[in-house]
Amino acid sequence: MPEFRFHHLERRRVDTALPALLETAVEEGARVVVQAVDAAARDALNERLWTYREDSFLPHGGPGDGDPATQPVFLADTDETPNDAALRVLLNPADALRFLENPCERVIVLFEARDEEAMAAARTAWKALASAGATMSYWKEGDDGGWTRAR
Repeated sequence: MPEFRFHHLERRRVDTALPALLETAVEEGARVVVQAVDAAARDALNERLWTYREDSFLPHGGPGDGDPATQPVFLADTDETPNDAALRVLLNPADALRFLENPCERVIVLFEARDEEAMAAARTAWKALASAGATMSYWKEGDDGGWTRAR
């Protein structure tokens, strides 16, 4: 069973916070799947990862971008893990329960405070995962853009 980390964005939006999180994961040698809500959100994220900073390059791809196994960051809108990722980032908290039996090591559930539906889904997922005995932690966005473990 993977470790679940709930990352609560209080200042930034997902599309501004996610690139830094992915940069750190890639620098640490992790392979990542980012699971968007749907194909349109996945495609918008793909565009954002090419343009979030002028001097950046974050290697990533999605369906149709060559061999998925070679992508350090794979963008998906399904439960697939074609790059043998140890880390999955979920942009829809309601998806978390489906990964209780997933072979990945860690699942980050990333959600915004201003999105009431995501907040409610995160609370529901937290309770259900706790009932299932999952290892979990809760992280809040710091003033400097970093993360602070709150529990």
